[in-house]
Amino acid sequence: MRGLQDKKIILTGGASGIGREAALRLANEGCVVGIFDLNAEGAEETAAACAGGQALAFGVDIANRAQVTAAMEAFEHARGPTDGLANVAGWDTPVPFLDTDEAFWEKVIRINLNGPLVMHHVVVRGMAQRGSGRVVNVASDAGRVGSSGEAVYSACKGGIIAFTKTMARELARKGVTLNALCPGPTDTPLFENFTNGTNLGDALAKAIPLRRIGQPADYAGMIAFLLSDDAAYMTGQAISVSGGLTMV
Repeated sequence: MRGLQDKKIILTGGASGIGREAALRLANEGCVVGIFDLNAEGAEETAAACAGGQALAFGVDIANRAQVTAAMEAFEHARGPTDGLANVAGWDTPVPFLDTDEAFWEKVIRINLNGPLVMHHVVVRGMAQRGSGRVVNVASDAGRVGSSGEAVYSACKGGIIAFTKTMARELARKGVTLNALCPGPTDTPLFENFTNGTNLGDALAKAIPLRRIGQPADYAGMIAFLLSDDAAYMTGQAISVSGGLTMV
């Protein structure tokens, strides 16, 4: 894809799932990738698997501003100013809303909403000052159409979609584009928690027009595209990738 060679990209949630596949794809496209993940060991494994030896791993709580700032400064000191940000990290476990408590809400909100807000406030500031940059926020179709058992998660992801659109308006004249990717049901550790040994995955696959659950690799190309110059005239969009489960 045009414009990705040697671009410096910070990516969250790269230890597994969609984040790992996105990191591998970006490295194959010639990017220098800074992988931020609470799972430092997993981030190191992903970095070691990236082509070109250009990936760096950082153990980071993305909702901790001091940790994010320190990791960004270390990455930029080693490789140069950040050109792009991919917020992929996320977490949930399925529970009917009336059976949850505030401690659960706080954890879901911290990871899925507060974390991306911190990442923008720290990383995107430099992009705006330099007059260029691209951001991809991995939201969810749960934030577009809702998802039973994921009320707080859906609220966070809906918030990320709205936040992406707002920031796209605020930063357009500063040369920074922001778009949201909304995956449908995907075979990740999070989805394993959701199905919990049931046949829900099979039932969902039957409901999806393409007749299968998404795989992490199904999203890596779209993330790379939205960070590339091929997407230079796109901003403020929420793009569903769900095998046709949701259509707009």
